[in-house]
Amino acid sequence: MSSLHTRSKEFPRSRKSASDSPPASPSPTAKTLRHERLSRLESGSSNPTASDSYGDRASARARREAREARLATLTGRGEEGSGRDYKKLYENALTENQKLKSKLQEAQLELADVKARLEKMAQKQEKAPERSSVLEAEKRERRALERKMSEMEEEMKVLTELKSDNQRLKDENGALIRVISKLSK
Repeated sequence: MSSLHTRSKEFPRSRKSASDSPPASPSPTAKTLRHERLSRLESGSSNPTASDSYGDRASARARREAREARLATLTGRGEEGSGRDYKKLYENALTENQKLKSKLQEAQLELADVKARLEKMAQKQEKAPERSSVLEAEKRERRALERKMSEMEEEMKVLTELKSDNQRLKDENGALIRVISKLSK
């Protein structure tokens, strides 16, 4: 046990987070450190005994279990979650994707509708000056027709007066012809 105590002084333990975990292949410095530790053990600088190797294995096992527990909590899996239902997760992801796709389609339809309305409004605005010129032309034409109509009404009045004058003159002419025919007999 005393060798464990001295060993812990030589190599102080530090907790590592998941981001501090070593990469897949050991770095060159890690290789040299491991080589130095092995050479120290072989040279006999620390007197390894059977209890030390058992302690090393036990501490290594404890470290491994702690690391696996941290990894399990980080990935959201507890001991009971190791058999997590991936099919259910996949189905949930699919339904969420379908919902998002339908929302996207609705948004695209709404966008197309708004674009169509905007285009119609733009066309109306383009036609507005044309319409105003057409309306002005129609108004001028209407005023001209109204003037023409009033002139024709005046002419109609004159015509009726002329007809009545013509009829009166015909009557006078017929009376004069009778008078002349009686005088000539």
